[in-house]
Amino acid sequence: MNVRILLVGGGRMGEALLGGMLAAGREPSEFAVSEVYAPRRAELTAKYPGVQVVSEPVAAEGVVLATKPGDLAAAALAARQAGAQRFLSVAAGITAAAIEDAIAEPLPVIRAMPNTPALVGAGVTAIAPGTHAGEEDLAWAEEILSAVGVVVRVKEAQLDAVTGVSGSGPAYVFLVAEAMADAGVLAGLPRELAETLAFQTLRGASELLVESSDGAAALRAAVTSPGGTTAAGLRELERGGVRSAFLEAVMAATERSRELGKA
Repeated sequence: MNVRILLVGGGRMGEALLGGMLAAGREPSEFAVSEVYAPRRAELTAKYPGVQVVSEPVAAEGVVLATKPGDLAAAALAARQAGAQRFLSVAAGITAAAIEDAIAEPLPVIRAMPNTPALVGAGVTAIAPGTHAGEEDLAWAEEILSAVGVVVRVKEAQLDAVTGVSGSGPAYVFLVAEAMADAGVLAGLPRELAETLAFQTLRGASELLVESSDGAAALRAAVTSPGGTTAAGLRELERGGVRSAFLEAVMAATERSRELGKA
């Protein structure tokens, strides 16, 4: 094989995975990126010396499919025809069975649902095996995806719910960040200061949540003094149905993921 890993699609997620693996110590010569858009190929070539950047798939031990969902079947077939032996898909809504049908051979397929914090090495990705994927194939996928964050294993039937929680979740957090900053401005703070306070608060709270042995409810209780300012703020959030809105948002995103998988 010419390369160990071929990334089909040089967009944001494909580049995040490539950058993460290179930062983890992998050699540029291990990788190739297949990208149809010529200006993007030029960008990647300049940014990642030693990585093959090509217009069509080349022979590789394994392939990361990072194209748009509508292009995935053709991309998988082209990669197989170039000699790929196993496949990792990070495209939303496309089942492992659909990819297996596209390549028309009993080869390992792993389906993954990453999220955009992978762009800064802080993502979380759920992976699920296809019909012909075994432990070695899952370990291979974990090695790739752990370069940009945490990896968890799930059943493929759970990936739609994963999409609703973590795949779409960053957008929910960004909306909260916007709202908190806007509220700071309403309360009299300059925009730049309000954004700094809101964004760093979300960052710090998230790190505390991950690092602490306490759950979210206990951490919330610890900062909520009886009759205090936080209790007053939480009362308004509950009155506004924020908890219910998040439940409905996750369920709506989950259902939409199911619909896309059937399309």
